[in-house]
Amino acid sequence: MTVPFLDLAAGVTEIKDELSDALARVLAGGRYVLGPEVESFEQEFASYSEASHCIGVASGFDALHLLLRAFGIGPADEVIVPAYTAIPTWMAVALVGATPVGVDVDPGTWNIDPAAVEAAITRRTKAIIAVHLFGQPAAMTELAEIAEGRGVTLLEDAAQAHGARHNGKRAGGLAHAAAFSFYPTKNLGALGDGGAVTTDDDALAANIRRLRTYGWRERDVSEVKGVNSRLDELQAAVLRVRLRHLEQWTERRRELASRYRASLPVELERPDVQAEAEPVWHLFVVATDDRDAFRVSLARHGVGTLVHYFPLPHLTPAFRTDGWREGSFPDAERLAARAVSLPLYPQLTDQQCDDVLAAAHETLAR
Repeated sequence: MTVPFLDLAAGVTEIKDELSDALARVLAGGRYVLGPEVESFEQEFASYSEASHCIGVASGFDALHLLLRAFGIGPADEVIVPAYTAIPTWMAVALVGATPVGVDVDPGTWNIDPAAVEAAITRRTKAIIAVHLFGQPAAMTELAEIAEGRGVTLLEDAAQAHGARHNGKRAGGLAHAAAFSFYPTKNLGALGDGGAVTTDDDALAANIRRLRTYGWRERDVSEVKGVNSRLDELQAAVLRVRLRHLEQWTERRRELASRYRASLPVELERPDVQAEAEPVWHLFVVATDDRDAFRVSLARHGVGTLVHYFPLPHLTPAFRTDGWREGSFPDAERLAARAVSLPLYPQLTDQQCDDVLAAAHETLAR
């Protein structure tokens, strides 16, 4: 029995002919950066995300960075971020010169805790970044009320949440704007890096388009100090093909997640799913006290696992210099020390899922 944590090649093989046709179309077209494939993908993904605009950029990190730039966030400003997240959420804030202000998570959902957010707001707070961790939307109703009441901008880090819904509305249209990643491991992944911003704000969309290409609205005329962060035609063509399969793949993720939730040993802690949320299960993460021994045992059974995320951003050398220490966020740190990500991807077979379940039960029975 072998169950890899993730099999990217299987996802390519499944649609190889469609991908080959798309890549051949780009090669024959003679446009390789910001051409018709990017324009079409932007329209299609905006429609899918139920947003007015999609702006393709070079990565999910760039999407966050450019959003913060577009809102004029910089030195002397604070941005509230969850303690339990991947490092890009914090790093994008630091890159614009602002201060990431971490807050603890809800121990039930593992997403950012709205009460902790409200307590952390100061006169310097300019934005809140809500991360839809592992594909479950954050508590957007409460966060939107806090943001509106305190006069700060609410942004989505939707890197793991393509197609997720909150109260019936898609991620990407739940706040003023959202940042998506199309890194190959994501639910909607390219064959390289890529990202996008979605928004209903016409002026913001125009500003992101300008910032992504040297501050140009007109070629060679830099109106502002921009960057080079452009989605290329090959990746856009790949994403257009994969977007057509995304709903089917998401349903398969939900089937697998339901089997895990129903059949995993009760000793394995897992996040609560809120009634208003429709997760897309980018990752299926459980928590156990002896994480390392659990992983070793599953590996002996041929089951691959990963850890997301350890150390947490505030405990990396980059952010310890800002004064963060162990104990700053007890709930997030407790989860990060115990979390294990199990295999979950659309090409995972029922038998492989059963093998993971059997390995988990046998491990905990011992």
